[in-house]
Amino acid sequence: MARKFDAGYYISEGFHSIFTHGFMSFAAVCMIVACLLIMGSFSLLAVNLDHMLGDLEAENEFLAYIEEDYTEEQARALQSKIEAVPNVSQVTFVTRQEALDDFLEGRESNDLLDSLPAEVLRDRYRIHVEDIERLKETSEAVRQVTGVANVRAAVEIAQGFVLVRNIATGVALVLIAILAVVSLFIIANTIKLATFYRREEIAIMKMCGATNAFIQWPFVVEGMILGLTGALVAFFAQWGLYQLVGKLIIQGNGLSLVTMISYRSMVRNILATFCGTGALIGVGGSLLAIRKFLQV
Repeated sequence: MARKFDAGYYISEGFHSIFTHGFMSFAAVCMIVACLLIMGSFSLLAVNLDHMLGDLEAENEFLAYIEEDYTEEQARALQSKIEAVPNVSQVTFVTRQEALDDFLEGRESNDLLDSLPAEVLRDRYRIHVEDIERLKETSEAVRQVTGVANVRAAVEIAQGFVLVRNIATGVALVLIAILAVVSLFIIANTIKLATFYRREEIAIMKMCGATNAFIQWPFVVEGMILGLTGALVAFFAQWGLYQLVGKLIIQGNGLSLVTMISYRSMVRNILATFCGTGALIGVGGSLLAIRKFLQV
């Protein structure tokens, strides 16, 4: 009964087995969809938080104020020392007059500020960092530079982004692991039903000399089809959900600082990840169910 690899036969048998146990097949697909949706949602949250952290690194800055008794020349001389601090990517010197001009911008109608001298402000540096997760230690290191009187850094905001991103990543990993196990279990039971339904046929094939591979491949194909079907359903459901959340964020007045990466720009990576994960879960569940044939 030995037979060469016949993809058409295996695919035909795989589809036939799926419809034979329609309810269990439907349950298996639903579990894969749930697993991938949760995985995708938390992963996309982590990706967007990383993106926002990147924007924060590129746009956000902390300020280093120079001692009041330093002349402009002395203050400018500190730039090389500040640039030497680890994690500092860019340093911009701001004179007292430039700081005053920035302060007065938009306040031209306030007569009380007309005679405000530049000397009331300090020379300062605008400092960008490479890794915003190290903002606190970087600002503290700059504070230790002789001539720097004080620093002002939005450490809490940066730490908040990092914390939310790390929590989202951790929760996603835990939920993915749990749902993957449940999905494997359901697919394994679906395949077990198929093997039980065809137990007499399988016994006859083995008596006639059929190889384990010939018997197992239809079930592996069945699991792969279930996995890929769940992956495609989850992919389009994730797309719709992502677009809905994006619209809600745009409409939300209090969420103007939140930006989202376009789903279309990630579509290939998401589709590949979903299909790969779905196929892996499907094939894994099938191999788990038919492991007894591997031992013969």
